[in-house]
Amino acid sequence: MQIAILLYDGFTALDAVGPYQTLAPLPGAETVFVAERTGPVLDDNRVLSLVAGRSLAEVTHPDIVVVPGGPEPDLTNEAVLDWLRTVDATTTWTTSVCTGSLLLAAAGLLDGRRATSHWTALDLIKQFGVQPTGQRVVFDGKYVTAAGVSAGIDMGLTLAGRIAGDTHAQTVQLLIEYDPQPPYDAGSPDKAPAELVARFRPQAATPQP
Repeated sequence: MQIAILLYDGFTALDAVGPYQTLAPLPGAETVFVAERTGPVLDDNRVLSLVAGRSLAEVTHPDIVVVPGGPEPDLTNEAVLDWLRTVDATTTWTTSVCTGSLLLAAAGLLDGRRATSHWTALDLIKQFGVQPTGQRVVFDGKYVTAAGVSAGIDMGLTLAGRIAGDTHAQTVQLLIEYDPQPPYDAGSPDKAPAELVARFRPQAATPQP
């Protein structure tokens, strides 16, 4: 089972690393980081790089695809969009975290489907014919989308449970000690102070011409 995690300039690190940490332990899994070109790929903070060990051309039939998001994913990058369309034809699961769902939508893979994204992008994803939902993890057929950033951990655990069973997923959760006890209750626009929500809502990602 090959798990391909897409990297591109300006991706959000936890979007990729959360699913990597939770899906890589699947029995028989080979996890590869893939990008247009092999080598280091800078994250959205321009500090951290993950290394793409394979190019898009080298990964043609992954079983699982994970598409991380970023503050401004390039929704016009035809190399990435064409690769997503091509590999999606044979994937067992096509997944995304945060605004990664915008890339899936731009590739035409989520037409008419239910999906989630970062809360600032839920209105935008509707422009691609997607039915947005504020749920943390959404399954629609083989398509699995996760809400913002940290939701990628939940997506990975949920998918791992579907593939390898609850005990496997619980084991992974225990070993990474994923037991959230946040110091603040401001992790969604429904809970955060109104002034914070208002400050960041205008910063939603927008399609690039």
